[in-house]
Amino acid sequence: MVSKRKLLKAETSGENSNADPPSRCSETKKSRISAPDRVETEGIFEELIRTSGIVLKVGEGQNEIAVDQMTFQKKLCLALEKHPAYPGVVKQFISGLESHIKDRNQFKNCLLPCSPIQTEGSRSENMCFPAVITLLLEKIPEFFFDIVGTFGTDFPRLIINQFKWLDKFLDSQDLVKKLMQLVSVSPVPIQHDIITSLPEILEDSQQSEVARELSCLLKQGRRLTVPILDALSRLDLDAGLLAEVRQSAMTIVPSVKLEDLPVVVKFILHNVKAADAVEVISDLRKNLDLSSCDLPLKILSSQKKVKSQVQASSSMSQVTTSQNCVKLLFDVIKLAVRFQKEVSEAWIKAIENSTSVSDHKVLDLMVLLLIHSTNTKYGKQAEKLLKSKIRLGCMPEQLMQNAFQNHSLVSVIKDFFPSILAVAQTFLHSGHPAVVSFGSCMYKQAFAAFDSYCQQEVVTALVTHVCSGNETELDISLDVLTDLVVLHTALLMRYATFVKTILDSTQKLHPCQIRKLFYILSTLAFSQRQEGSYIQDDMHMVIRKWLSSTVPNHKQMGIIGAVTMIGSVALKRNEGDGSSLERPELNSERDEQLSNLLDLVGICCEQTPEVLALYYDEFANLIEKQKGNLDLQLLDKFGKSLVEDFPSDFVVDLGPTVDGSFLFPVKSLYNLDEDETQGAIAINLLPLVSQSDLGRVTGGMSSQSKRVVSPLCLSPCFRLLRFYTAEQNSGSLEEIDALLGCPLYLTNLEVEGKLDSLSKQEREFLCSLLFYALNWFREVSRALSQMDVHHNGEMYGTSRSPTPGYVPPPATFDSEALEAVSSTNAVGPVRKKNGKKKKTDGSKASSADRSQADDSSEGNQPDTELSELEKTTAEREAENPLTKLQNYRPYFRELDLEVFTVLHCGLLTKSVLDTEMHTEFCEVVQLGPTELSFLLDDLCWKLEHVLTPSSTRRVPFLKERSYRDIGFSHLCQRSPKEVATCVVKLLKPLCNHTEKMHSYFQAVIQNQGAEDEPGVNIQEHMLMSSCYQQLLLTFRSLFAWNGFSQPENTDLLRSALQVLAERLKPGETEFLLLEDLISESFHYVLNFQQSVPSFYCAFILTQLLITIAEKPMAGWKKEKIASLAKQFLCQSWVRPSGDREKGNQFNSALHTLLCVYLEHTDNILKAIEEISSVGVPELINSAKDGCSSTYPTLTRQTFLIFFRVMMAQLESSVKSIPAGKPSDSSEVQLEKLLRWNIAVRNFHILINLVKVRLLLLFWFYLQYGRLFVEAFLKLAMPLLDYSFKKHRDDVQSLLKTLQLSTRQLHHMCGHSKIHQDIGLTNHVPLLKKSLEQFVYRVKAMLAFNHCQEAFWLGVLKNRDLQGEEILSQASGDKGSDEEDSAESPAEVPPLGRLGSNSLHRRGGGG
Repeated sequence: MVSKRKLLKAETSGENSNADPPSRCSETKKSRISAPDRVETEGIFEELIRTSGIVLKVGEGQNEIAVDQMTFQKKLCLALEKHPAYPGVVKQFISGLESHIKDRNQFKNCLLPCSPIQTEGSRSENMCFPAVITLLLEKIPEFFFDIVGTFGTDFPRLIINQFKWLDKFLDSQDLVKKLMQLVSVSPVPIQHDIITSLPEILEDSQQSEVARELSCLLKQGRRLTVPILDALSRLDLDAGLLAEVRQSAMTIVPSVKLEDLPVVVKFILHNVKAADAVEVISDLRKNLDLSSCDLPLKILSSQKKVKSQVQASSSMSQVTTSQNCVKLLFDVIKLAVRFQKEVSEAWIKAIENSTSVSDHKVLDLMVLLLIHSTNTKYGKQAEKLLKSKIRLGCMPEQLMQNAFQNHSLVSVIKDFFPSILAVAQTFLHSGHPAVVSFGSCMYKQAFAAFDSYCQQEVVTALVTHVCSGNETELDISLDVLTDLVVLHTALLMRYATFVKTILDSTQKLHPCQIRKLFYILSTLAFSQRQEGSYIQDDMHMVIRKWLSSTVPNHKQMGIIGAVTMIGSVALKRNEGDGSSLERPELNSERDEQLSNLLDLVGICCEQTPEVLALYYDEFANLIEKQKGNLDLQLLDKFGKSLVEDFPSDFVVDLGPTVDGSFLFPVKSLYNLDEDETQGAIAINLLPLVSQSDLGRVTGGMSSQSKRVVSPLCLSPCFRLLRFYTAEQNSGSLEEIDALLGCPLYLTNLEVEGKLDSLSKQEREFLCSLLFYALNWFREVSRALSQMDVHHNGEMYGTSRSPTPGYVPPPATFDSEALEAVSSTNAVGPVRKKNGKKKKTDGSKASSADRSQADDSSEGNQPDTELSELEKTTAEREAENPLTKLQNYRPYFRELDLEVFTVLHCGLLTKSVLDTEMHTEFCEVVQLGPTELSFLLDDLCWKLEHVLTPSSTRRVPFLKERSYRDIGFSHLCQRSPKEVATCVVKLLKPLCNHTEKMHSYFQAVIQNQGAEDEPGVNIQEHMLMSSCYQQLLLTFRSLFAWNGFSQPENTDLLRSALQVLAERLKPGETEFLLLEDLISESFHYVLNFQQSVPSFYCAFILTQLLITIAEKPMAGWKKEKIASLAKQFLCQSWVRPSGDREKGNQFNSALHTLLCVYLEHTDNILKAIEEISSVGVPELINSAKDGCSSTYPTLTRQTFLIFFRVMMAQLESSVKSIPAGKPSDSSEVQLEKLLRWNIAVRNFHILINLVKVRLLLLFWFYLQYGRLFVEAFLKLAMPLLDYSFKKHRDDVQSLLKTLQLSTRQLHHMCGHSKIHQDIGLTNHVPLLKKSLEQFVYRVKAMLAFNHCQEAFWLGVLKNRDLQGEEILSQASGDKGSDEEDSAESPAEVPPLGRLGSNSLHRRGGGG
C-alpha cells in the first residue's frame, strides 16, 4: 500500500522532503496532455511537480504518481537545485503551493494518498501482482486445521502480513472482497488475523463499506467481538456510520463474554460525542449488567469445599479471570471519566434522569464512586447525586451490600476506598436518616471487605465521629462499632487500642451511649483471654474512678459500666467449633477484680436510693437482654445478694391494722387474692413513703452505716427479682406468685372534692403515693400478662390536680432523667390552650406526624372555644384523664412490649374460685376506649422511637435531644426487628379494634341525619377518634419501617400483609404472591375511607395506603390514592362541636395531602387548573369566613397552603415536560405546546390572584414566579425554537399569555420599590434578571427562525399592583404608554442607556 506520508511536508522541506509526505502524486508524461480533471495552467510549482512524476488533479479524483517515492523526491530536489533561478525558485515553489491548496478539493487531494498511474511500464511491471495475491490467498485454506505447523510457524498470519506492506495494488477492491469472503469460512484464529489487518490494507474509499460489513458480522456472533472492534476503532468513519456501528456494539453488550466486555465498552466510550453522550450512556447503563460477573462470597465458600484439586484450581482460575475482567472494565470507564469531560457529565445526567428504583443498579453506585475518586471537578456533583438518590429511596443499602458481596467487584471498590471513607464521613453529617444509615453501612461493608490498613482507617474514622460530640454521628458510630464487634470480634480486636481512646471523651456521652461503649469494650476485653487484659485494666480503672466520684452522673456511668462488664463475664462461651456452650474457667485475678468492683458498687449505692435503683434496673436489663445466654452460676453469684432483701424491705404480712402514725389512714387496696386469708402479704407502700418523707426532713440524722430503704427502689427491685427468678427457673414465676396479686398499703382514694381542703404537704404526699402505686402496677402488669387498667384510670383521675411546682418521684434513674426532673419542673406543668397537659416538646411543625393523645382539637385554637366547650359540657370533668398528665410521663415506669398482649382480648374475663376451687362467678371487664387509648398511645410512642430513624424521630417528652431515650431505656435493649416482630403478632387484635372503630363512626354518620337520634356525645366521640387515629398511626409506623426493604425481613413483611389480606379473603392468602398480598392489604385499608372522623385521621390513612402501595406502586393504586386524597380535600371537616377544623396540625396535614393528590393524579396540570379556576373563584365570592363549595378545605386561612403547593407542583410538573428536539414530529411538538399552554394559563391565574389580595405575602409570588420563568427558559424555549415555523400561532399565543404574568411580576417589583419592603426587595434582582433573560431568549428564538424583524424594543413604565404609573417616572415618554398597552410577551429590568425604563418586546411572528 502507498505509505501515508504528508505531501505538504515533502513539498515544503526541500532536501528534507523525505519526512513523511502523505501523498505520492502520480508522474505525468513529459508532454502535457490536457484533461478535464487535470490542472490547466502551470506555474513554477505545477511544472516542477509534473516533471518530477506527479499529475495534479482537480475535483474528487486523487493525484496520480507514476514513479517510485524515492525517485520522485530525488527528481524534485534535483530540479530545484538546477533551476536557473535557484535559490529564489524555492520561494516561488512555496508560493505556488500556497495558491494551489487554496482550493479545498485540491488541498484534500494533496493530503490523501496518491493513486498509481497505469503507464506502459508499470502495467507490465505489476502484471504478476494479482496472480501472486491469488496464489497466497489460495494457500491459506491449507492451514485451516494445522494453523501452527510442524516447525511452529503460523503460515496464515505470515501470508496476511504480506498484504500490509505492499506499495501498490492493481485492484485493492478485489483483494478486500476476497479477504472478506475468506473471513466467512475461516477458523476463528485466521478470522482474527484477517480482521485486525484490514485497517492497514484498506484504502480510504473502502473504509465505510468494510465498516458496515464488520458491523453486521459483529451482530452475528460473539467470537470476533474483540478483533472487529479493534479494527473499527482504527478506521476513519463519518458521524452517521460511527453512530450505526456504535449502536451495533451497544446491542451486543448484554450478551458479550465477560473477557470481551472491556473492549466493547472502550469502543463505545471512546466514540462518544458531546451531542449524544447522554443518550449513549443511558443505553450503556441499561445494557451493562454486572450480574454476568457475579461471584458472591457464598459461591466462593462452596467452591472451597470441592474435593477435586483440579476442580478447585479451575474454580480459583475462574475467579481470578472474573476479577481481572471487571478490573479492566472499570479501568476503561475510569480513563473515559478522567479524560473525556462529556462522559462524566453524561453519566451523572443519565443516573439523575432515572426515576424508578428498579432502574438503578450496582453499576450506578460504582460509577459515582469512580467519578468521586477520579474527577475532582465532578466529585462533589457525584456525591450530591448519590445523596439525592438515597433520599428518594432509589439506592437502598441492599444495592451497596450487593456490590461489596460481589467478589469480582471487591478489588475494584478497594481502589475507591478514599472516596468511600470521605463519602461515609459526609453522610454521617447529614440530617436525613436514610443518608446517615447508608453512610454507616458503607463503614461496615468496607471494614468487612478490605485489608487491615482500610480497617484501621474505618475504626479511626468511627472513633473520630464518636468524639466529635455530634449526637447523630455519635449514636450511629457506636451502633456501627457494636455491629462490628458482634460480627467481626477477632478483626476489631486488632484495633482495640483505637476504640479504647473513646474513654477519654466520655463526658459527651449519655447513659445509653455509655452502655453501647462498655458493651463494645467488654466484648473485646473478655472475648480473648490474654489479648484483652490491658483493656480490662483500663476499664476497671475508669469505672472505679467514676464510682468514687461525688458527681451523681459519674456514679451512674460507673454503675452502667460495671454491670456491662459483669454481663460480658457471665455470658456462656462458644468453645471450639461452637458445639458447646461452656464458660472457660475464670482466673482468680479476674474473680477478685470483679468481686472488688461489685463491693465498690454496693458501697456507692446503699446510701443513695436513686443510684441503687439504677443498679437494679441495669442488672434487670442485662438479664432480659441476655435471656438464656447467662451462666447461671455466675448470675447467682452476682445477682442473688441484690434480690434477697426485697421481702424484708418492701413486703409485710397483711393485717387488719398497721402500726404507726401517718398523714392518711392506711388501707389495703387492689388485692387480687382476696380469697386467700392465711399467709397473705401486702406491699408496705404508704409507711415506706412516710418514712422516706421523714428521712428527707430529718436530713443527715440517720446512721450512715445503715442501708436506706426507699420506695424509689420498689419497682426497680421487683423488676430485677422478676427477671432473676424467671432466668433461674426457666421462665417460671411460681416462686414470686404471691407478690403478683397481693394488695398495697395505700389510703382511701375516694377524695374527689376533698383535695382543696388538704394542705400542700398532704396533697404532695398523696400524689407521690399514687405515682409509686402506678409504677408498681406497671411493673406487675407484664408478670400478670394483663393490666387492671380500670385501677390505673381511678388513680389518674385522683391525681389530675397536683400542687403547682410539685415534683413527682423519679421512675428512671440515669443522668438524663435526673437532669430532666429539674429542667421540667423548674417552670411547672405547662397547660395547653385547650386546658390539657401538653408534652413539653410542643407541637412542632416538623413533628406533626402524630397528635397528642386525644388531640382531635387543635392546639393553637383560641382559648374561648374550648373554654366554652368546657362550660357547656356536663361530662367535661369525666374526660379521659390519661391526657391530663402528659408532662409527667417521664415519671412513670416503662411498659414492656409483652403488656400489649392484652390487645388480643376484646373482653377480659376474671374468674373467682370458691374454696373448693370451683368457679364462684365470672367478672367481665371490658377493654374500653379509655384503656385502649392508654395502650395505643404508649405503643405509638414506642414504634415511633424504635422503627423511625433517629434523625427524624420526635422527642416525645422533653425538648432537649439528649433526653430522647427517657421512657424507652428498656425498649432500647431490643433491636428494631424484634419490636417489629412483636407488633406483627399484634396485628390481628389491632385489626379487630380498627374495624370496631369503623363500625362506630359509620353508625355516627348514619345517625347524624336522623331527627329522633340524640346528639353526639362529644367526650366519647373525641376519645374514639383518638383511638382510631392511634390505630392508624400504629399501622403506618409498622409498615413504614425501612427494615422491610431488606431481603432478610421479607418473610416478616409477608406475615404482616397476610394478616390484613386475611380479613378480606379468609383462608386464601397462604399461597398468594407478595404482590397479591400487597393489593389485598391495600383494598382492606381502603375500606376505612368512609368512616374517618377527622382530617388528621384521613391524612394518616392516606399515608398508610401510600406506604403499603409503595411495595411497589402500581398504576391503579396511584389512581386510587389520588381519588381518595381529592375526596378528603372536597369534604367538609367539622368537629362534633360544630366548628370547622383548623390549626397547625390541620394545616400540616392539608399541605401533605394536597401534595399527595397532585403528585398521584394522572394530569397534574388539569388538577391545578380545576382548583385555581373553580375553587379559588368560589372562595373569592364567599363570605369572610366562608370556603370554596367544591373544595371546602380551601378557606382564606388555608389559601397560602394551596397557593404554595400549586406553584411548587406546577414548577415541578413543567420540568417533566421534555425539552424540544429537532427530530420531534409535528404531533409531538403540538402535544408539548398544549401542555405548556395549560401550564402557562395556570401560572397566569395564580399570579393574578395578587389583585384580589387573598395572599398578602407577595414574596411567594416573586419567588415562585422566578422559578417558573427559569423553567420556561430552560425547557420551553428549545421547543419554541423548533416548533415556531410549524405552529407559529400557538407559539405566539403562548408567549402572549406568559407576558400577562410577567407584566404582573414586573408590577410587583415596582410595588416593592414603593413600599421599600426588604422582604420583597431581596427577590427583585433575581426575578428581573430572569425576565431580562426571557426577552433576549425570545429574540434568539426569532433569529433562529429568521424572523428578526418581528422583534423590537419599547419602553415599559413601572407600575404598581393597581396598574398606576409610579410617580418617579411621571415625566417618562408619552409614546411608551401606548406601547405598554400593546400586546407583548415579556418585560425586563432597566438596560443600558435607556436609564430607569424597562425594555419591552412586541410579540414575534406577525
